[in-house]
Amino acid sequence: MEENNYKILVVDDEQDLCEILKFNLETEGYVVETANSAEEALEKDVAGFNLLLLDVMMGGMSGFQMAKQLKANPMTAQIPIIFLTARDTENDTVTGFNLGADDYISKPFSIREVLVRIRAVLRRTAEMNGKATEPTTISYQGLVLNLDKKTVSINGENVPFTKTEFELLRLLLEEKGRVFSRQELIDRVWPKDVLVLDRTVDVNITRMRKKIGPFAKCIVTRLGFGYYFDA
Repeated sequence: MEENNYKILVVDDEQDLCEILKFNLETEGYVVETANSAEEALEKDVAGFNLLLLDVMMGGMSGFQMAKQLKANPMTAQIPIIFLTARDTENDTVTGFNLGADDYISKPFSIREVLVRIRAVLRRTAEMNGKATEPTTISYQGLVLNLDKKTVSINGENVPFTKTEFELLRLLLEEKGRVFSRQELIDRVWPKDVLVLDRTVDVNITRMRKKIGPFAKCIVTRLGFGYYFDA
């Protein structure tokens, strides 16, 4: 599927923001519709969209309430949702992911960040549906992840990775330049029913750096915030 076949619904009570997102997403080839409230959005054929960008705090029905309603309906339960919010608290993030959110973007954000997140979510969704059209590898120079075989190679030589290490590296590579907090990495990589400490994240990052050798410097620690892949 070409990117311009993907339909995205932007739901936010800030009309200016909707217009900015619509313009930039259409420039990238997406088909975009907007709604300035959850109620307006629900009047549309939501099942016909491939992804929702959904504001959390809106007058009337909140984004969380709308998401809960969509996830309860078999016709719309599988549509990926990226929450947009000015509230960046751990409780909100947990609530969003518990409702089945695929990602969570805090305002203010850059358009580039939104585009990167959208591409990552659509790629994951396509893979889960068995319709992956993106390359089956993610690479940076001589560092290559094969998504089908779940292998990592450096300059053509395979390097043994645990499942956790592989998923961590995949996430960082998919969204290069984005700083992930330890809690975000835990939420995105580890099973929900496993208690994971921040220290566990640090240990896995350290092991991963050792394994990728010349690319270790690309995994950067942002003190007080988390980790990112610096390409």
